[in-house]
Amino acid sequence: MGPIVLGMLATKDHQAFLKNFAGLARRVIAVERDQRALPALEEISRRYPGRLEIICADAQYFDPRPLLGGGLAKIVANLPYNIATALLIDWLSIEPWPPWYDMMVLMFQREVAERIVARENDEAYGRLGVLANWRTETRILFDISPAAFVPQPKVTSSLIRLVPRGAPEACDRRALEQVAAAAFGQRRKMLRQSLKSLAVDPARLAATAHVDPTRRAETIPVSGFVAMARELSDIRKTKLNIP
Repeated sequence: MGPIVLGMLATKDHQAFLKNFAGLARRVIAVERDQRALPALEEISRRYPGRLEIICADAQYFDPRPLLGGGLAKIVANLPYNIATALLIDWLSIEPWPPWYDMMVLMFQREVAERIVARENDEAYGRLGVLANWRTETRILFDISPAAFVPQPKVTSSLIRLVPRGAPEACDRRALEQVAAAAFGQRRKMLRQSLKSLAVDPARLAATAHVDPTRRAETIPVSGFVAMARELSDIRKTKLNIP
């Protein structure tokens, strides 16, 4: 098993989690920003010399690439729910792509997990699902009852796996995010109305991408958003006379 990057290890439950991985992986890089947790983590590290490295850092800003020697890692984390989505978007927005990891196994609230794996015509489908499923293959592995935690949260959690696609459909990521934001920002309206905020002709944008402008955002597959993002980039380049 390749290197594993673990995050958020301050609680006793997380430290037990760390012990299990340190016994399985040939190398674990554990990231924890709470300095109060470091003595307990360093004690665990001493039991696995050369296999477990403790890094005191904020996972939102930590770049493990200098520690990976050009290889790929796996991200495994039980993320604080208040920053989980922001962290995931950061990891999905890495440039260039493919990224420095070959798999993410993360825990989210069930509601957020459903948004990540959602596809067209799913109730939970939205901007997050477009970005996640454009760049990765997503799957909910299983749910975790609140009873599994101390203290018990009020929500069910889900473990989700994301595997980067080696060659996602080509488009500019920022253009894709802008198209998805515009479309889902007024999700009850047809695309010919919701895409007006992009300052281009929505009918042209949709039609050139072979997307029906009378459809709503939740009915458009990821490939449709990618096509509209490419067209948006082309329109903007034409306006700026960029070849």
